[in-house]
Amino acid sequence: MILVTGATGSLGRPAVDLLVQSGHNVRGLSRHPGPGRVVADLSIGVGLADALAGVTTVIHLATGANAHDSQQMRQLLRAIAEHPIEHLIFMSIVGVGRHSLSYYRDTHLSEQLIAASGIPYTILRGTQFHSFVARLFTAQRRLPVTIVPRFSVQPVAVEEVAGRLVELVDAGPSRRVPDFAGPEQLLFRELAQQWNTAHSRRRPVWTIPVPGAAGRSFRDGVHLSSLPGDARVPFSAYAHEHAQANGSP
Repeated sequence: MILVTGATGSLGRPAVDLLVQSGHNVRGLSRHPGPGRVVADLSIGVGLADALAGVTTVIHLATGANAHDSQQMRQLLRAIAEHPIEHLIFMSIVGVGRHSLSYYRDTHLSEQLIAASGIPYTILRGTQFHSFVARLFTAQRRLPVTIVPRFSVQPVAVEEVAGRLVELVDAGPSRRVPDFAGPEQLLFRELAQQWNTAHSRRRPVWTIPVPGAAGRSFRDGVHLSSLPGDARVPFSAYAHEHAQANGSP
């Protein structure tokens, strides 16, 4: 039995689907009930004992996208200590060991907690998801301009990341594995232009600097992996697919 935390999230949904299609017995963990799910709260540990019953592998994808995810990791590791498993897979982020952003530092702490736990594990670091990049653009859909940060990203399709996770389940505990990254590194400005073109929007793109140490980390490309990345789907394809799905010409 495989337990997937964050099963209803942007990566959790395709990961669960692919695992089921691959013949795995999957249980999703969520704070909300639903088919194939068990209800639990990672922030306080309630429900984790029932969630882990009969589980051999945990894929930890849950995130609040804040600097407190390591608290959830501590709760999960405590529960696993009481209900031992064979394999813990953690989805991390490229560059967390060197980046100044508090969320990245906290994610790196989660990695360190796993490595010190004695639980057989695999850590996969990925670059920014297509949907994460697109969220910046959709939030500005009513503005006359598109405003973006002044640095590059290497976006990756969640479906391809999910496929890699399935491979890691089958491979067994592998500790830290190579990064999984998108096929191209593009300035946010270029991605915004691709997005606007796909959605038939004619508007200027303004870039703004990101201040402080976190901004310096982004400008230095700490969050980028090497090229070519293992993923193959470019952001432009995602943008066109999104436009078609949402009725853009």
